[in-house]
Amino acid sequence: MPFGEYSYAMDDKGRVVLPPAFRPFVEEGWVLTRGMETCLYLFPSAVWRHLEEQLVTLPLTDAPSRAFIRFFYSGAYKGRLDNQSRVSIPANLRDFAGLEDELIIAGAPNRLELWQPKRWNDLLSEASDHPPRPDLLANLVA
Repeated sequence: MPFGEYSYAMDDKGRVVLPPAFRPFVEEGWVLTRGMETCLYLFPSAVWRHLEEQLVTLPLTDAPSRAFIRFFYSGAYKGRLDNQSRVSIPANLRDFAGLEDELIIAGAPNRLELWQPKRWNDLLSEASDHPPRPDLLANLVA
């Protein structure tokens, strides 16, 4: 699983170098899509295939399921690292996440997250001040 956080610059074509620590995680390809809290999720291709298998099981008759699939799946973009280990971020996803010249690339279980730096710092501050589920943390560190 990838972990750590890195600040990187994005070029004017929407390309960002992936930190060396994360490159093996996506060496077989990746899928970039909208994430929660207005970030982007970067999944390795194998993880994405597993997610697709789960998405097709969601009921077509359930409006919230359809809404989630539209949000998550319609913005998906497949790619591979280029020769300079860069990820290309399409304009619609840059706009969604508010990405401009700098971004944070953070590891998470089964994915990477790409964040606008101020949003990332605000989220960390909020989580530090008010852990969302202290009972889960107690089980992890007890």
